[in-house]
Amino acid sequence: MNDSVLSARAIAKSYASGFRRLQVLVAVDLDVQPREAVAVVGESGVGKSTLLHILGGLDRPDAGQLLFRGRDVFGLEEQRRSEYRNRSVGFVFQFHHLLPELTAVENVEMPLRIGRFPGDSRLAAVRLLTRLGLEDRLTHRPATLSGGEQQRVAIARSVICGPAMVLADEPTGNLDPATGTVVFSLLRELQKESDFALVVATHSERIARGCDRILRLEDGRVRVVEEAEARDFFGGVAR
Repeated sequence: MNDSVLSARAIAKSYASGFRRLQVLVAVDLDVQPREAVAVVGESGVGKSTLLHILGGLDRPDAGQLLFRGRDVFGLEEQRRSEYRNRSVGFVFQFHHLLPELTAVENVEMPLRIGRFPGDSRLAAVRLLTRLGLEDRLTHRPATLSGGEQQRVAIARSVICGPAMVLADEPTGNLDPATGTVVFSLLRELQKESDFALVVATHSERIARGCDRILRLEDGRVRVVEEAEARDFFGGVAR
């Protein structure tokens, strides 16, 4: 029996490009286990972001099936699919997408308020930001935070609702290597504490090797990357 938290089968996606269609994903098969960390690597433009958007229910595939704990995500009515996005999945992006008019703690509170979660949302946000070393930055707005601090706030926002899975799209791509390593280490620590699955799209060898598995997206499909291929692949991309 498949005990994956998420299973993708024959996922295909294309986009209009002038007078033709650009086929980005052809037949993606992917299983993500509970508490597992999976890195997805590949050249720029191969569709890593597209894949994560589909896995998170932000975009709909042209064909294929996405199962979350055995339930067909795209077979759900819109309200249920919205609940999947808001409650079961957390998102971290390269550009944090924090609301500039809100403070750090207000940004982290927001998913709890939108989802009408019970309990003290501010207290929960304060505790999580303190866990991430931002206890002195709670009332600061994003423009007054460093890049690493902004990304830590974004990570807190992604996990505050207790998701079963976090999807991170180049989460350290806008940070210097040292800061990126710290931010990813914090994300992995939170994963171990909260038991969510993690899928990371990355160009970073350090980040990819910090995951349990490395998959390569190429020619519209994903496959496992072996050690020798990993050395060759990362030798040709920016670290």
